[in-house]
Amino acid sequence: MRWVPLLLLGLGVVLASWVVLMVLAMRLPPGLAKDLATFLPACATALRRLRKDPRVPRSAKIAVAIAAVWVISPIDLIPEFLPVIGPLDDVVVVALALRFASRRVPREAIEEAWPGERRLLDRLLGPAASPPTDQKPHSGDRVA
Repeated sequence: MRWVPLLLLGLGVVLASWVVLMVLAMRLPPGLAKDLATFLPACATALRRLRKDPRVPRSAKIAVAIAAVWVISPIDLIPEFLPVIGPLDDVVVVALALRFASRRVPREAIEEAWPGERRLLDRLLGPAASPPTDQKPHSGDRVA
């Protein structure tokens, strides 16, 4: 049982480093680095919200679960400790899972679940389709 305090200390160090990294990420200037730093937390929140949404089909929920397991897994294609490119494999897997899910989930559900900047979601999913314009004449217009 000597390992329990060491395990708790290690967990505390990891959590503290995450907090420091999140604070530093919030202070980044606008640009690609900030977008990447805020992308995974926004995806995690969106995935958690979509998991509970009844509009999401089972196949999309399974894709979301696989992406979550991938991000949590200690086994990575690119080790996390490498600066900048470390979380790249996680970002790619989450983006692919969200694209897969987005084709099966109503866009409104995804937009409601997304906590991040709208432009990042539009970049991931593509811009929202504009509603068709109704070309009915107004009451004062003459119809030829």
